[in-house]
Amino acid sequence: MEKRVLVPVADGTEEMEAVVVVDLLRRAGIPVVVAGESPVVVCSRGLRILPDELLEELPEDEEFAAIVLPGGSRGTEALSRNEHLKHLLQAQQRRNGYIAAICAAPTILARHQLIPPDTPLTSHPSVAPQLSAYPYRVEPVVVADRIVTSRGAGTAIAFALELVRILRGDTAAAEVAQSIVLP
Repeated sequence: MEKRVLVPVADGTEEMEAVVVVDLLRRAGIPVVVAGESPVVVCSRGLRILPDELLEELPEDEEFAAIVLPGGSRGTEALSRNEHLKHLLQAQQRRNGYIAAICAAPTILARHQLIPPDTPLTSHPSVAPQLSAYPYRVEPVVVADRIVTSRGAGTAIAFALELVRILRGDTAAAEVAQSIVLP
């Protein structure tokens, strides 16, 4: 069975950053599980998401193709405090699996020391000071080994397509971009 991509969500998650990633990965045929801290997650702009599974019920030994963290300041803070997610991320890092974070979510990786010291990254400008220990970039998407970071809602499509490219290749990413009429 193909490994799934985990997209955890919590109240306050930025909906575009979660939904765009889930949508484009699924268009590429990549299995995605949206795991919520609760059965109904209220995102930053009031959109309600019904997660596929509860985050706490995911087995800690499940191997994911990638764990993708959406941003949103309140959602990021909630996910950052979630010990089960911390253990999932640590296991993903030990397996040398992909970890991706957009907007404020790279701070979760920094907080839990999941980013090697010389790893370049990006984030939403508002949290850049919290990431001053790392080589900071302003590109829309930064890929450094198995860590993928992006800036925010406006870069969500580029971020998701880069994840498709990494997991399924250039052709799949081009096909998804064409299917959504991306210029």
